[in-house]
Amino acid sequence: MADIRFDGQVAIVTGAGGGLGRAYALELAKRGAKVVVNDLGGSMDGAGGSSDAAGKVVAEIVAAGGTAIANGSSVTDDAGVARMVQDAMDAWGRIDILIANAGVLRDKSFSKMDVPDFQFVIDVHLMGTAKCAKAVWEIMKAQNYGRIVGVTSPTGLYGNFGQANYGAAKAGIVGLMLTLKIEGAKNNIHVNVISPVAATRMTENLMPADMLTKLGPAMIAPGVLFLCSEDAPTGTILTAGGGAFAVARLHETEGAWLGDAPSVENVRDHWAVITDTAGEVAYAGGGEQMAKFFRKMGGG
Repeated sequence: MADIRFDGQVAIVTGAGGGLGRAYALELAKRGAKVVVNDLGGSMDGAGGSSDAAGKVVAEIVAAGGTAIANGSSVTDDAGVARMVQDAMDAWGRIDILIANAGVLRDKSFSKMDVPDFQFVIDVHLMGTAKCAKAVWEIMKAQNYGRIVGVTSPTGLYGNFGQANYGAAKAGIVGLMLTLKIEGAKNNIHVNVISPVAATRMTENLMPADMLTKLGPAMIAPGVLFLCSEDAPTGTILTAGGGAFAVARLHETEGAWLGDAPSVENVRDHWAVITDTAGEVAYAGGGEQMAKFFRKMGGG
């Protein structure tokens, strides 16, 4: 089969001044895409800002024969996001790919976490993804083509101590993706998320050095670029780390109908049936789940 290429396509990668975003931007450019390298240039907790990081990645791309421009907007800033999108349109007249990769960490146990730190992480990850997707949505609809990749995490899927804010934001991105994949289907807009396990500045203090050397960002990039390609699925949670790739899905049990007037005791007494995993299903949309309940109400 032919190599996957992005010739003639335009990509925006947020948080691309280092780590995973840099790897995605470099590989997209290597395969022919014109890339907007976005990075606020702040610290890991979101403080400060400089366009130097984005500029350095652009210089790498240009030195390798690719095409890219830098943008230093914050994904939390409406005017900045609009400027980022306008930069792409002014330069190249279209936007085919959005990788909403920008992120921050403000980790603390929930009892010690201040509400502003919770809100800020939500604003960057979840609202930053939503704002960027909204800013390119009508462009992609008019083109009848678009590929959007959001970023979740093992914390968003399964939880992790000290990351209530991060986990809530990352789980929210999955919910956003699951609705956008339905709304974008008729215009060939495919929306997916990646859940990476990689060595970045966000994880360098969480893993032993020998493990970090095996978890480079370049090991995640092939999966993300496939989600950006014409052959991409839609509505998929792709998990990745160290060259391994898998798909995560939310499954629901068949459950039990407890009659027209269920009681607390009914739920207790039927708990084994309610939680029985035999025949569990990964639904493609909320309507399918509701149909199951309508069926059970009818005795099915």
